[in-house]
Amino acid sequence: MKPYQKPVHSKDELYSLQGKPGKIAEHKVIHFIDELSSQFLNFSPFVIVSTSNALGECDSSPRGDTPGFTEVLDEQHLLIPERMGNKRADSMRNILENPHIGLLFMIPGLEETLRINGKATIIKDEELLRNHKVKEHIPKVGIVVEVNECFIHCAKAFKRSKLWDPEQWPDLTALPSPAKMMAAHAKLDGHGQEKVQASLKESYRARLY
Repeated sequence: MKPYQKPVHSKDELYSLQGKPGKIAEHKVIHFIDELSSQFLNFSPFVIVSTSNALGECDSSPRGDTPGFTEVLDEQHLLIPERMGNKRADSMRNILENPHIGLLFMIPGLEETLRINGKATIIKDEELLRNHKVKEHIPKVGIVVEVNECFIHCAKAFKRSKLWDPEQWPDLTALPSPAKMMAAHAKLDGHGQEKVQASLKESYRARLY
């Protein structure tokens, strides 16, 4: 067995290596959206949506918009409008097979995040979605999440990564551009780096909403 293939087989073994959670970590989870969490959502312009299909194959996908774009419908439900994308619909297809969902909300400059877990439904309710109209565009569908868990996640990951510290941001000169990576991965005739870059630029300019 290779060194990186030494698996941990049980919760007890994991706790023996990592330790058990403290009292605050163990008791911080609530099962609804309280007023404090609602205020956090009002400031958040960005969320990572985690889903998996019927086989358990996972996907994490970003969603971003103006702060507060995630609407709190009531204490148990929130709505994320689905904006225009590349039409792969990875998250949406997963939800159709498996409703379990995990959400990680971020606020720029704040190192703590808000985690919400629950069950998702894709809705096409125009009355609800009309509240999220931008530039005359009303989303065709949205994700309604029935909240099961809601809690603040500590800042250690952001402190270690220094994600919000511009002085620690790397020089990206040597990094392959996303367009180059997409062209290399797709391997389609007539879709080189320049054409992919032009397509991305046009999409960002004209098809955000």
